[in-house]
Amino acid sequence: MKKILWLLCITLIVGACSTQKPVTTKTEPAQELVAEVDMDTLDVTALEEEEEEEGEEVATTLSPYSPSAQRIHDLLHTKIDVRFDWAKEEVIGKATLKLKPYFNPTSTLTLDAKGMEFKKVQFAGKDQPLKYTYDGQQIVIQLGRSFNRNEEYSIDFEYIARPKGDGGSDAITSNQGLFFINPRGEEMDKPQQIWTQGETEWNSRWFPTIDKPNERCTQELYVTVDKKFKTLSNGLLTTSTNNADGTRTDYWKMDMPHAPYLFMLAVGDFAIVKDKWRNIEVSYYVEPEYEADARDIFAHTPEMLEFFSNKLGVNYPWPKFSQIVVRDYVSGAMENTTAVVFGDFVQKHKWELIDDSNDKIVAHEMFHHWFGDYVTSESWPNLTMNEGFANYSEYLWFEHKYGSDYADHHLYTEQGGYIGSASGGIHPLIHFGVADKDDMFDAHSYNKGGATLHMLRRHVGDEAFFTALKNYLTQNAFKPVEAHNLRLAMEEVSGEDLNWFFNQWYFSSGHPQLSIEYSYDATAKEAVMQVTQNQSEKGVPGVFVLPVAVDVYAEGRSTRHNIRVDQREQTFRFPSAVQPDLINFDAERFLLAEIEDNKSEEDLVFQFKNARKFMDRNEAIERLIGLESDQIPSILSAALNDPFYSIRSIALDNLPAELPADVLKKLRDLAQNDQHSEVRAKSLAALAESGDPQTLAVAKAAIEKEQALSVRASALGIIFEEDEAEGLALAEKLGENAKGPLLETIAGIFTENGDAKYLPFFEKRLKDVDGFTAISFFESYQILASRGDQATLDKTIETLTSFGASTNPSLWRRFGAVKALNDLRNDFRVKARGASGAEKTQFSATADRIAKIIDDLKSKETNAELKAVYDQLPVIK
Repeated sequence: MKKILWLLCITLIVGACSTQKPVTTKTEPAQELVAEVDMDTLDVTALEEEEEEEGEEVATTLSPYSPSAQRIHDLLHTKIDVRFDWAKEEVIGKATLKLKPYFNPTSTLTLDAKGMEFKKVQFAGKDQPLKYTYDGQQIVIQLGRSFNRNEEYSIDFEYIARPKGDGGSDAITSNQGLFFINPRGEEMDKPQQIWTQGETEWNSRWFPTIDKPNERCTQELYVTVDKKFKTLSNGLLTTSTNNADGTRTDYWKMDMPHAPYLFMLAVGDFAIVKDKWRNIEVSYYVEPEYEADARDIFAHTPEMLEFFSNKLGVNYPWPKFSQIVVRDYVSGAMENTTAVVFGDFVQKHKWELIDDSNDKIVAHEMFHHWFGDYVTSESWPNLTMNEGFANYSEYLWFEHKYGSDYADHHLYTEQGGYIGSASGGIHPLIHFGVADKDDMFDAHSYNKGGATLHMLRRHVGDEAFFTALKNYLTQNAFKPVEAHNLRLAMEEVSGEDLNWFFNQWYFSSGHPQLSIEYSYDATAKEAVMQVTQNQSEKGVPGVFVLPVAVDVYAEGRSTRHNIRVDQREQTFRFPSAVQPDLINFDAERFLLAEIEDNKSEEDLVFQFKNARKFMDRNEAIERLIGLESDQIPSILSAALNDPFYSIRSIALDNLPAELPADVLKKLRDLAQNDQHSEVRAKSLAALAESGDPQTLAVAKAAIEKEQALSVRASALGIIFEEDEAEGLALAEKLGENAKGPLLETIAGIFTENGDAKYLPFFEKRLKDVDGFTAISFFESYQILASRGDQATLDKTIETLTSFGASTNPSLWRRFGAVKALNDLRNDFRVKARGASGAEKTQFSATADRIAKIIDDLKSKETNAELKAVYDQLPVIK
């Protein structure tokens, strides 16, 4: 599953050759190294760990522990037959489950079955009801006698399922399991669909099962739908039979075992575009409007299948690979075996995908078919064994397809995401103490998990790493796993005891916080580096073991030294005939750590010009900008020629107002010819800011030839500033199909113009905007509408209220609407302050009315994190 970490974004809105030489190491008095940890039994066999201080009582209760589900029965096969009552949003189902006791004999069977009405429960082939009890969550069936582990049996069910959500999380906003979209056809602009979301344990809302990640079985699914609909499920479509009543029954068969949470079903009006990898069927399900764009939406899919199969040494193991886009999805995407579901944010036209492809999320969900589907985490506390790998697949693909700078830029953002989230709380990567299984879907399981795999790869080396992954996959195929399975595979191949690595990165919390000082001992002819580990939080190792490389640059070359940081305070000395130009700690830039050092301005300038990695250049330019260095102009000029687009982008963001002729010439070239649209767009903006007389001509040329939305948006803004009438006419022409940044710019132009005739434009598009665009679009809408009469204002408040309700599936639209209401309320508070008499009373009453609406929306908001963000919105009293 790919989680969308939108809340962090909202919060931001609100508020040369290398040679080996000997190294001498001087250590301070020995500190205790990383403590050994009892792995699986941690917190189960021991009392809660407490430091015994004078006057402090020792804990007498066990720490929270979330175990793997106990295997009492082995679910062998599931056959499901479903049809739907769309009006009532009900699943009318039959199911046959084949099972046997896992080891010990048993005479009862407990299944997960949430919110169902059972019509029949009996052994298959026998017309004799079985006794059972049912509490609305689980059904406990009396089998009539004891069965042993060699005896298989099958049970038939007839039932009605009424899927209803009663919660959600940041990653999966509803736990309803099966969703009816526009079931009664009441929303003319929205297709009718049914789709499922089983993770974590929510498929048991539409069929009875053992809904645990360490269970797996084969599967058959018969689904009866109106002939106009297409269906998708796991495995292969075996038959499709037209029925006399105008329906059709599709039979999907999955003859390879997988976990129940990976079962899926989708129904709707989809265009199906066929592709192929080797002899495996590849298909893309999109809304008909996007049929011509399907191969661009899911670009590189066959190439990714080939790359990952070769990289892992294990071919894609499943019979097909399908990808489907659905409306109102409750997460980013989900790796259901052979049939990945994506939210409609990925559904874009070809021109919207320029420099904003879906590569990352496609790679993520695909890689799960090895790590998550083929080999599955045995419990939710081990989730990173699924998500950490899927996260790291993004790095692997970027490295292969676009190069090391692109991959390292991705790693940089992932590390930053984890470290940012860690400031709000840390826990072990393998988190047995998690309070709720859905809390595992966080920046630890994803970002830290992927970054930890990268550190492991760099430590053992590529050959050992990927050989071990092949062994891990083949040895654990169709089995549940925990972190120890990975450790043992890595140890078997590398020959190294890796408990130290897994103890500190998987079974402990946090990350190193390092202070580094560099100096030169002219007498000894040695470069000196002092490393101090400062981490002190509970549960974090006081000392991390950190094997890293250090590059010493001197006399026109760099010398690589491999060191091991394993003390609280440690001094390293490196031979150097002269004072180094730079000492570069963690020269391969793979360490997940917070690092502060005393690099001088000269060090950073040298680093930018000479160090090889993206993170070297990125760190140097960002720190130099922060220092307001005198050398910034020359550094920024050089950065405009950097091989990686984000460095060029940073330079464009920090150019001074007055630019020399050579830089203006470079900007014109970048605006028209740079390979990345972000750079082209920012170059246009920089030209406009500089007052370059050729800016308008460059902008008009961009409008004519550009397809990238960001560039067209920048160009349109420039044209409007120079000639309002021409810009307004262009905005009207481009507005019908505009999206993303172009839509934001057009909305801003219409708002600045102030004509109420543009309100229908906003009202028509409000339901379609999402992501960051939704925030600015709703803001522009309320600003324009607030200039109208009382009827317009009332309609605006009503519209924003409907979009702010928790029933709206988009968190972005909900936030955008509530924020717009909050801005409107504050606007009327300010108006009231400057008014008097009846007008003051009217303005205050309007502000009070909006305040009550906001309070009501907040009280009904189902997402706790979004509600917390609402509390941060500024309020004028």
